[in-house]
Amino acid sequence: MKRKIKILFTSAGRRVELMQTFRAASENMGISLELYGADVKSTAPALSFCNHTVLVPRISDPAYIPMLLEVCEKEHIDALIPTIDTDLHLLSTKADVFAGIGTRVVISREEKVVLCRDKRITADYFNSIGLHTPFTVDNIRDYHEGFPAFLKPRDGSSSVGAHKIESEEDLIAYSKEVADYIVQPFIDGTEYTVDIFCDFAGDPIYITPRIRQAIRAGEVLKTKICQDDQIISEMKQLIADFRPCGAITVQLIRDKTTNVDWYIEINPRYGGGAPLSMKAGANSACAMLRLLTGEPVTYQPGAASDGAVYSRFDQCVCVDPGIDALKRLDAVIFDLDDTLYPEKAYVRSGYREVAKLLPDIKDAEVRLWDAFLAGRPAIDCVLQDAGIDDPSLKARCLETYREHEPEIRLYDGAAELIRKLRRNGKKVAILTDGRPSGQRKKIHALGLADLVDEILVTDELGGVQFRKPNDVGFRILKYRLDVPYERIAYVGDNPSKDFHAPLMLGMPYIYYQNPDSLYSKAAHAPITVHELKALEGILF
Repeated sequence: MKRKIKILFTSAGRRVELMQTFRAASENMGISLELYGADVKSTAPALSFCNHTVLVPRISDPAYIPMLLEVCEKEHIDALIPTIDTDLHLLSTKADVFAGIGTRVVISREEKVVLCRDKRITADYFNSIGLHTPFTVDNIRDYHEGFPAFLKPRDGSSSVGAHKIESEEDLIAYSKEVADYIVQPFIDGTEYTVDIFCDFAGDPIYITPRIRQAIRAGEVLKTKICQDDQIISEMKQLIADFRPCGAITVQLIRDKTTNVDWYIEINPRYGGGAPLSMKAGANSACAMLRLLTGEPVTYQPGAASDGAVYSRFDQCVCVDPGIDALKRLDAVIFDLDDTLYPEKAYVRSGYREVAKLLPDIKDAEVRLWDAFLAGRPAIDCVLQDAGIDDPSLKARCLETYREHEPEIRLYDGAAELIRKLRRNGKKVAILTDGRPSGQRKKIHALGLADLVDEILVTDELGGVQFRKPNDVGFRILKYRLDVPYERIAYVGDNPSKDFHAPLMLGMPYIYYQNPDSLYSKAAHAPITVHELKALEGILF
């Protein structure tokens, strides 16, 4: 079963909560998840909660799809998930192209997406499957249902251009403001959103009705989970025909007098309030990850806690602390491998010791190193190439590699940089992932225990689940150093895991784009250095 997943969210924008729910789901499931966020602006807040930023042209630009395809192919993206209406039709037409490079576009079929974008056609669709929908016209001369009425764009979203109409005069006036509109009688009642999540074949996994108790600009601010049997039954009726792929949301109003459900809209994507259903128990982020690993997921009725009330709030995230903020720091936390010393030197040192166990293999050290550079499991390959099938020898080689006393040294200027930080009253710590014995041997070989104030090996906290991007190690060091997050900087070389936690905690970070690193690669970061010695000019 696949345990590493890469997901690209397009038009990431402000969908911070969605990124957080996927991140939490992966951590709870023990899945290694890399989130890629695409947007036209690097300052989009959701990008700060992704491992990788993908800057793209606008959706209307002919280069948009080719760029997404290039990223998906190069990065081996498992799933592409759109988040806004304007993305849906274009991506639905290209789903097969993405599938050809191994990326699943999690979106419903093109013909279903089209009917959702045009609210006039949506109304006809509701009628066709036996659901109530307000009488709908697209010309005010055809409207004779009385007032109040409701006028909105045929292809609008987020309540933009939507108006409650109190009179014929208002109807005429607003029809001139909205170029392509529909008109419906106003339904006085309780507004619901239904968060639906289906597997890739269109079979339901979660159906979660919730009351929209407070709304701003079309997005819910306060909601109440309501496991209503009538709505759930009607949604099963819709799902049987629509066959959604992944997440969709459906909006309806229950008439306060007749108790009839009047259906008004379908959005074939994650709605802005979808994380509320996830937090209530209908965790479609977990279900999505399970589906992407190839695990079947069945219908889970009533998964969200009936009656639970959720209220949303705004929160800021610093996308660029500015250089001046770094000069006011009280502490710096460094990553270890490929930040303070070259990890390749450790690998080479280990293979040198392993080669001593293989005297009958000519140039064993060179063969191990060449296999490593080729991205192959070096010890396995060298033993296999030599025709050696000896599990006990392989075990001794692995143990020797992991427990050897490494011949490594700090990058030039690293020790002096740390000493200067401490001379200037700044505390210094190291946060590193990896097997405790191996990491501690590296620390000893580099003489770091005498150079820094604190050292934390995340695996010593209880296992690999505490490795970055988990934020527990950062939280512990914050309290040990007794410095607020905003006055601690983190320096690391791996954009796929190093900076997620600092961003969530409000810590500035510096990306050391080390050309010799095993994991460093071009990535968006507000502050990037290409040489360790360049940190001195930034921090002082």
